[in-house]
Amino acid sequence: MDSNRTGYEYPDETEIGQWTENHMEHVIELREKALVFARESGADYLLMIDSDVYLTNPESLTTLVAKNLEICAPMLQTDGYYSNFWCGMTEDYYYKRTEDYSQILFREITGCFSVPMIHTCVLINLTLKTSDLLTYDPKKAESYDGPTDDIITFAVNAQNIGMKRYICNDIQYGFTQTPPTKHDKEVNFIEVEKKNLLNLKMELVTSGTPLPLDDDLEIYVQYPSPGSYRLDETYVLNLERRPERRRLMELSLKELGLKYKMFKAIDYKELTPQIIHDLHIHVMPKYEDPYHKRPMKLGEIGCFLSHYYIWRRVVLNGYRRVLVLEDDINFVPNFKEEFSEFMDNLERIFAWDFVYIGRKVLYDEELSESRNIVRPRYSYWTLGYIISSLGAQKLINAQPLKKLLPVDEFIPIMFDEHPNATWKSHFKYRNLIAYSASPLLVYPTHFTGQDGYISDTEGSIIHDVHTEDSDNDEDEMSKLAFQASSITTYGDADPLNINDRFYEPKTTNESYMSWNHNLYKTEL
Repeated sequence: MDSNRTGYEYPDETEIGQWTENHMEHVIELREKALVFARESGADYLLMIDSDVYLTNPESLTTLVAKNLEICAPMLQTDGYYSNFWCGMTEDYYYKRTEDYSQILFREITGCFSVPMIHTCVLINLTLKTSDLLTYDPKKAESYDGPTDDIITFAVNAQNIGMKRYICNDIQYGFTQTPPTKHDKEVNFIEVEKKNLLNLKMELVTSGTPLPLDDDLEIYVQYPSPGSYRLDETYVLNLERRPERRRLMELSLKELGLKYKMFKAIDYKELTPQIIHDLHIHVMPKYEDPYHKRPMKLGEIGCFLSHYYIWRRVVLNGYRRVLVLEDDINFVPNFKEEFSEFMDNLERIFAWDFVYIGRKVLYDEELSESRNIVRPRYSYWTLGYIISSLGAQKLINAQPLKKLLPVDEFIPIMFDEHPNATWKSHFKYRNLIAYSASPLLVYPTHFTGQDGYISDTEGSIIHDVHTEDSDNDEDEMSKLAFQASSITTYGDADPLNINDRFYEPKTTNESYMSWNHNLYKTEL
């Protein structure tokens, strides 16, 4: 390398990130030197890996070598449709879209597949005699008439000498960044690269394999200062026995720069018959889960109570905008920018009580209110939502503990979009003004049936309605509903110690580093 160059300046370069002919020739030179050095060193294999590759599976190299293939690559994930292979190549040697690309990318089929192009992270078997003819240099490639390009030269040369290239997606190997587009470079190349890296880091955190960060490098990593995102408060629900979820959420919100408080969610294991009695909880008569055809579970009661007590906190503090997040969510790429645009549009709406930012859409044909806001129909899940003090008051005034059903059934009832007329009849005032982000801004980390999917509600036990308080006095219930919106402390009638469940996250740089290391080792 020329020590006089800065690392990104070339004689024919006019802007940062520009792939000029001089730039490409320099990359070709580096790759060719690495290939020649590996041969002359007597290496059996050469792993040609770019700096923006993150192999999160420590068994990646062992697994690939054991396949004994000529040339292969681990399939790398990104936050989009981009990956490190092509399934098709045009006559002039450029990318060609094919149907099998998505099948491999989304692991609809798994294994190792022969493809015309692999790049970014490539394992070359140097024990084969034909590998002596491999090259990245267009000048050395026999019968090559393509562009001055390292990966195209290598792929075409390998094809000409009879060495197959394979992409392997049999396990999750790791990730890479989506390269900037021409438009990105025209806007602000460096900022786009930063956003792409943030999106990748968020994807890695969500997958349970955050990038390990060396203690000595922590001082060079800058995180955004925690901000409110134009919210009065943000609460994250987390069960105390799910510390790995809490840590992953704390890492995500640290990267996003979102200020928040934790709420120690109510575990079904805490809900003794005495507590059910003390809270005057009564499950809706003849309630049956519409899919599983079973009674309500204690986990669903705990989930409802967790949201319920946050609603109380919203009312007690008179908050205008509170974001509620569950701990098993995945933020969309560019979440901060997308959320900001969403808030711009929400502020133009005259009145709202409740706004989903993550849910399971059950019915189509929802009415659009703006470019990214709709009026929701019957929906499931409470992954993330914004609620106002008035909206929380409406939910509390409905006295839901008196005729309890799962929270994601209750919410659609309250904005009068639930298909079950019998259930709706238990709630006289169904006037919650609800909206939803569209497209949604958060999604589940895992869907039902996927590896790693855990449901703390489905995994709990059936609630025995015979343990409920038989006293269903209307005056007592009305009194409880009034207390929910007027008291400022929970006093003696607080068997779940609600005030103690709200707490500030204790994330310092030191704990962040240790969590990152420990979590990485634990998950892998």
